[in-house]
Amino acid sequence: MAANTLPIKADAALDLVSLGALVHRLDTGVVPFRKATKAHIHVSGGEFNTAANLADCFKLNTGVVSAMVDYPVGDLIAERVRAMGVKPFYKQFEHNGVNGPNMATVFSDRGQGVRAPVVFYNRSNEAAAQLKPGDFDWEAVFKGGAKWFHSGGIFAALSETTGELIIEGMKAAKAQGAITSFDLNYRAKLWNIWGGQAKATEVIRRIVEHVDVLVGNEEDLQKGLGIAGPEAENKDLKSEQFFGMIKEVVKMYPNVKIVATTLREAHSTNRHSWSALAWINGKEYIAPSAELDVLDRVGGGDGFATGFFFGLIKGESPETCLRLGWAHGALLTTFPGDTTMSSEAQVRAFAAGGSARIQR
Repeated sequence: MAANTLPIKADAALDLVSLGALVHRLDTGVVPFRKATKAHIHVSGGEFNTAANLADCFKLNTGVVSAMVDYPVGDLIAERVRAMGVKPFYKQFEHNGVNGPNMATVFSDRGQGVRAPVVFYNRSNEAAAQLKPGDFDWEAVFKGGAKWFHSGGIFAALSETTGELIIEGMKAAKAQGAITSFDLNYRAKLWNIWGGQAKATEVIRRIVEHVDVLVGNEEDLQKGLGIAGPEAENKDLKSEQFFGMIKEVVKMYPNVKIVATTLREAHSTNRHSWSALAWINGKEYIAPSAELDVLDRVGGGDGFATGFFFGLIKGESPETCLRLGWAHGALLTTFPGDTTMSSEAQVRAFAAGGSARIQR
């Protein structure tokens, strides 16, 4: 069945709107954070990355709904949102000059070889965690229409109100005819602050009732939705096992039309086997397997979702949609930072079986 069986609007002011938290990541590269003397600043956000990638690489019109704080860190983040070509819809917060509200900070080092990457957070008094239903004028956000609305499990995990805001946004999006998607992105550290896995499952299940397209790996399905399956750390997970889990998801949620995920095995920090699969309107699709030399793995999953959504929005065949996601996610691991530095031509070339030969 063709991917364009999704009822996507022919015309709309925005191709995609994302709802989520904006953050900045301080990355020390291959130097362990505890020994670092300098860091690079990357602006990110699990939900924002998709909007940024679609705008910058694929030249779509996208927007982000988020919190913004009026202090220099907020100014830095807002500048990068503009540079990526994403239209902002902010609830503004005033910083008190001492303890917030704040734009969240993510700290990381990339690791090297047998040394794994390290990621930790400071989300204390985060402005985005204070967002709640009623904070945004959805009629204004969707003025002129939107083809697609996206959010994710990282934003849902921030507080008791963010999941409710996602549901409000999805209802508003569906009312004006948008496709809705959700990246499960289960993060135990975030959920453990206020309820753990039981609360995560409760909240995420309510959100998925409003979702058309679901993205998530086996751990996301097990811990976010409570779907039974093999051990989440099982390196030998077979595609047929994952498709079995997907069938359980769509049995529980017949509104879900598409489920997709990456398949990644990390042999070392810098060497990964990379593939992807998708269940689209009842049919199963598997991408090729590639051996990746990874520079920075953060954002690869969002890169996959980006290319996959692009194909769906453009009405590409299911095979092409999956390959575009697989190719863009792979390319994103070759860049520093969380967002794309690729072009559509590069993505399509790799998706079609291109190589790393020099382009002259």
